[in-house]
Amino acid sequence: MASDSRSNAGVDHITTVEKMDLFEQTGERVIAVLSAGNLATTQSVISNLRQHCGTGVNDLMACGTLFDAARTVGDMLRDVLAKDSAHVAPFGDPNATFLVGGQISGEPHRLFQIFSAGNFIEAGPRNRFLQTGETKYGKPILDRTLTEDMSLRRASKVTLISFDATIRSNLSVGCPIDLLRYETGSFTSQGLTQFTNADPYWDKLCSDYSTKLTDLVASLPEPD
Repeated sequence: MASDSRSNAGVDHITTVEKMDLFEQTGERVIAVLSAGNLATTQSVISNLRQHCGTGVNDLMACGTLFDAARTVGDMLRDVLAKDSAHVAPFGDPNATFLVGGQISGEPHRLFQIFSAGNFIEAGPRNRFLQTGETKYGKPILDRTLTEDMSLRRASKVTLISFDATIRSNLSVGCPIDLLRYETGSFTSQGLTQFTNADPYWDKLCSDYSTKLTDLVASLPEPD
């Protein structure tokens, strides 16, 4: 799972924020929540989820399945929008979306996408990945290259390339990129890595991809 860190309220008000939040109990559960949309809405949802940890009510640390966790995030999003949307709507779109993924002991790893209505869908063999936020520039790369049996290392590379394509075409997306490589059954977030513009691998990956893509296009036959 991967997220960028740019948030903007216009071209003259660009900030850097964290869009990946982890709810973790080592050896028992790792739940990653990625957010997109109205920043005030997403931060309110995440803050409420953290405040409810340990209470047993809307508590991600008490959920028995990832399905329950997705429903909990969806319910919290509904509550926040019900309270705030009428006040926010005159000034902008209050809506938000989330990705909820990871693993809880007793079931396999799972991935869900929560929509602004609070309902959600789950990834599976026929929909191998889920995206939220600014998706259209990076989606073709994922559509063409991702396979269900792809290694974590290669999937990470493809994901970063899709972010590079998005960053080149849209000012609302930018580094740092938080990338979580979760291995089934590990119940740890030790695979979390951050890539900045100064990261040597990120810089080389973007440069090489641009060069090789240009070379590939040049090698293709011209139309008759």
